[in-house]
Formats: sequence, C-alpha cells, structure tokens
Amino acid sequence: MFLTISTTGTQERPATDLGFLLHKHPGKAQAFSTSYGTAHVLYPEADAQRCTAALLLEVDAVALVRRGKGKGRGGAPDAALAQYVNDRPYAASSLLAVALSGVFSSAMRGVCNARPERAAEPLPLRIEVPALPARGGPDLVRGLFEPLGWAVTAEPVPLDTEFPQWGDSRYVRLVLESEALTLAAALRHLYVLLPVLDDAKHYWVSSDEVDKLLRAGEGWLPDHPEQKLITSRYLSRRWSLTREAMERLELVRLAEADDSEVEDLDNAVEAETEQEEKPTPLAVQRREAIVAALQESGAARVLDLGCGQGQLVQTLLKDVRFTEIVGVDVSMRALTIASRRLKLDRMGERQAARVKLFQSSLAYTDNRLKGYDAAVLSEVIEHLDLPRLPALEYAVFGAAHPRTVLVTTPNVEYNVRWETLPAGHVRHGDHRFEWTREEFRAWADAVTERHGYDVEFRPVGPDDPEVGPPTQMAVFTMRKEAKAA
Repeated sequence: MFLTISTTGTQERPATDLGFLLHKHPGKAQAFSTSYGTAHVLYPEADAQRCTAALLLEVDAVALVRRGKGKGRGGAPDAALAQYVNDRPYAASSLLAVALSGVFSSAMRGVCNARPERAAEPLPLRIEVPALPARGGPDLVRGLFEPLGWAVTAEPVPLDTEFPQWGDSRYVRLVLESEALTLAAALRHLYVLLPVLDDAKHYWVSSDEVDKLLRAGEGWLPDHPEQKLITSRYLSRRWSLTREAMERLELVRLAEADDSEVEDLDNAVEAETEQEEKPTPLAVQRREAIVAALQESGAARVLDLGCGQGQLVQTLLKDVRFTEIVGVDVSMRALTIASRRLKLDRMGERQAARVKLFQSSLAYTDNRLKGYDAAVLSEVIEHLDLPRLPALEYAVFGAAHPRTVLVTTPNVEYNVRWETLPAGHVRHGDHRFEWTREEFRAWADAVTERHGYDVEFRPVGPDDPEVGPPTQMAVFTMRKEAKAA
C-alpha cells in the first residue's frame, strides 16, 4: 500500500519545507507501528526544486484477521481463504487513511511551528496512489475530488494486460494535482475519500466516527455535491450515524454567514433613507456598539464567532486594549477574504501576534475556544434552524464559557419601517428566523438560567418608540458564582 506527496519550490522557498510540514525529516527513513502493520515514511527525492514524501504501509494480513476484520466491510467475501488472500496489503483503503492520520496527525491539523506561514498557504501538490479501489469507477473518483479543486487523473487498471478483452478491474491509478490547496486540506481529503472509494472499512464504525468525519470535512464536506454518498459510505451505511452526520452538516451549512450578503439590505436601507447628511451605516453602528460593550467589559482576549470577511476583527485591531483577537468561521472562502482584508501577509510582527483566523464550526464544541474573555456572535444565530440553536448555545455558553458574550440579531418588528422589504419577508434569504424583542429576551433569559450568566439588552440603531431598534443586542455577563466555579 503506497502513496506519494510531491511539491516544488525555489531556493528562497525550498520544496524541502515539505519535511517541516509533515514533521518528518527528508534525510531519514522512519518506521511507525500501527494496529495492522508498519508504516514507513521516506523521501525518494528531496532538494530545493522538488521534494517527494512516500508513505509505505506494510499490512500484516494475519494481524488483520485476528482483529476480526480481515474480510473487510461492505460486501467483501468472508470465506476462510479470502481472509488471508485479499487486496488489503496492496490497495489504498481505510487502512492507509488511518495510517495517514496517525503518521501525519500534526500536518493534518495544519500545525507547523517551524514554518507556520507555509502551513497556512497553498502549495503546488501532486499526490499519487498507484492502486486505489474505486467502487463507482473513474467517474466517481473525479466526482469526489474535482469539486475540491483537484485536477484528477484516474486511469483504470486492466484485469490482465495480456488479455485486454477481460476489461478493467475496479482499481485505478490516481494522480491528484493542485496549486490552490494547503497540505492540511489535501490530507483531510484523502483521509475521508480513500475509504469512501474503497467502500469497505476494516474496523468497526462507532458513533465517534461522526465526529471524525465532521472534523476532517470542515470547510468542504457541507457543500460537496456528493455529500450524501460520502457520508453514507464513510459510516459504512449505518443509517442512524449517517442521519446524525447529515443533520450536523446541515447545521454547519446554515451557520455559515456571509457578511457581504448580510450587509446588502443594510446598505440598501441606508441609501433609501439618505438625507443631506449621510447616515452612519447600520453595519458600522453595530460594530461600534459591540466595541463599546467589549471595552466596558474589560475584555482583552476576544473571539469573533462567525467572523465572515473580518470587518469586526479589523475594527478591533485598531484598539490596543484588545491584545488577542481570534476570528472563527466555518467558511474557508470567508477566512481567505478576511486574511486579504487584514493584509496578514504584510502585517508587522507585533500586530500579527494579536490576530488569528481559524476554521471551526459552532455546531459542536472546540477546545480552542476556551479561555477567552469575551465572545461575539454578530448576526449569526438567525442563520440556524431553531432546533439547531441548542448546539450553538452549548458550544459557546456551556463549553467555551467566556466571561462576556455579545449576541446581535435583527429585530423583526422593525421590518415594517423598510419600504423595500415586502411584508412577511426576512431581511436575508438565509435567515431561518427573525425574532421580536420579546422572543429574543425569552431565549436570552433561558440561556442565563442554563449557563450562569446575567443579561442586559441594548438597542443598535435608531430606537423607534413603536417597533424598537433595527438590531437588538444582548450582553451576557458571567455571574460571580460561575466565575468561581
């Protein structure tokens, strides 16, 4: 079982940086024990212009049988001979995917202290898998990898070169090429899609596989056109797990808020109501209200959850009182735009040390969100279906548990003041709901009781005496007894 990862470089940015990213020295051949054999990492070539890392997995067929999965899952034969004579030692499968995650775990997470800038940027990558079982043929291989930005070559392997009339086998020789993906993204794609194509996992699929799938699929699986097939096959067609994964993926998709779209209506309304003196845009008023509340709270380390394209992060960076600002979003596209907006590649060292951007979903807990002074959810909650809101609530208030949480959301009562908004319509096509002031207060009060906070409500924008402000904000403050706990 064999796989190679190649990249190219220059004298200034040598290809041998691949060794730093993989945490495996190009000058050494290393071996790692796995549950089913030995994984070897070696470099057939390594210089400034081109570097190739190879992962060779030697499968112990006897160990595979003794652990009860020699025949595999998904329809492989279970005869005594087939337990020992099969394709497991030779063709890429879930065995290779597990070896990838074990041997290159840090690289898969995008962690590289020696070359952090290289880990975060796209690389020219070429990945080759000589023998890949593909239940669905080359067309399915292309259908899985091409939407992710890969140029795909999937050559069918003939059953016998001397007898071409026998046709092709179910195996392909796979070559993937891209200049637009990070190494971490590439490894996550392989981790999920190798067993999907093989469609025969070698180990028992339990409920924790859903979490593994969602972690590896962050940023690409929620919008993948073959999401249902990927999810079903990865989870060995266990319908209960597949249903759970699909529901959580839908929650992730709905949580992805595009700030540029959210602000379209704001801009239209502002243009409509423009007088001799141009009014301050509602989006700007919202950011000003958030900054003022954060300053009052004394927060220094702040999370912007659902940061979108980085407008609030950019505003917070202008205030030196905020020593660490973390923008979090499920959308890699939004984070890429935020990085460009902030000019992270040209930012001074001291300023760059204050800001981080990383991908995560609020559909489930993330330990990276713990320990911060404050968290902001600005125009985020209305993008979730109401039954999914408890998952976000627990991830933020229960698990991350910052001292202060700011939540802004539209006030649906104010919609009647906007002539361009038809009656009964929400402000944005992706809004799953828009609350009245009473509904927002009821939700916020319930959150305080469940998670040990007090809450104060503030208007954002003109506070109409009849229908209230266009945006409503809740300022949650952790109670003293909760802090002590």
